[in-house]
Amino acid sequence: MVYLLFVVGFVCLIYGATFLVDGAASLAKKYNISNIVIGLTIVALGTSSPELVVNLVASLKGSEDVALGNILGSNISNIFLILGVSALIFPLTVNNNTHWKEIPLALLAALVLGIAANDAIIDGHGLSFITRSDGLILISFFLLFMHYAFSIAKLSNDEEYAIKIFPVAKSWLMISGGIVGLVLGGKWIVDGAVVIAASLGMSEALISLTIIAIGTSLPELATCVVAAVKKNPDIVIGNVIGSNIFNIFFVLGISAVIKPLPFNRVLNFDVYTGIIACVLLFVFLLFPRRKVLERWQGGVFVAIYVAYIVALVVRG
Repeated sequence: MVYLLFVVGFVCLIYGATFLVDGAASLAKKYNISNIVIGLTIVALGTSSPELVVNLVASLKGSEDVALGNILGSNISNIFLILGVSALIFPLTVNNNTHWKEIPLALLAALVLGIAANDAIIDGHGLSFITRSDGLILISFFLLFMHYAFSIAKLSNDEEYAIKIFPVAKSWLMISGGIVGLVLGGKWIVDGAVVIAASLGMSEALISLTIIAIGTSLPELATCVVAAVKKNPDIVIGNVIGSNIFNIFFVLGISAVIKPLPFNRVLNFDVYTGIIACVLLFVFLLFPRRKVLERWQGGVFVAIYVAYIVALVVRG
């Protein structure tokens, strides 16, 4: 039964996020909020809501490895798996802002997380925590990112986000149903992860870095694959990089403010992998063709991700 609820939890999580975003966006549009603002707030936060809900449930239940592993694993899969698969479908061209500002900001997020999580190494403390003050710092970075996002949005086409309008009652029903789906889905996933890890002799960190991380990244994967097929690379890169920034600065920041998160030093391997992923993406967009992620580079990303998963399994 636990295994069934674990799978059903992902379905509830993904559909809950979809209903919440669609209902909230429709309601916002009825009150004449611009498409750009809706896209940068409701849509962006909605795609990160699976990670947020899983993190909150996990931290409140005392499964901190699940909370941290979910964020680290999602960010790694976003670059190596999702961008890799998308580039294999169609070479991805990025704009200057993404290459020189947003990717470095994603790298900064990964570095800040690494610093905040390693009190034992940096300060010589016995234990490492992502504290409430660390969470407030992360949220401050998130607010700066939002300011940047709104500033560049003024230069964009306001019709970038296609929003379907629903009746007000249906919009509220979708929002309510979406929240219920997210809460139930998040609970079932975390409960299932703990039971599965115990029954298979695996760590909660391994389950969260692999199965949960990929599952909560499914909205990004679906969006990016469709965008790559339609040859719309800006959506692919922007969705992935934006999600990585949101996951660390917003999701992890909120989680730490609500409840400080003990950091298991074994997760440093995944912190370093996330940093390397950002650096490789930046470098690959310099060579051999500037601002283009080629198919062979996408293949390299997918191969690295497979090697990463193998390393996790061997580590246990």
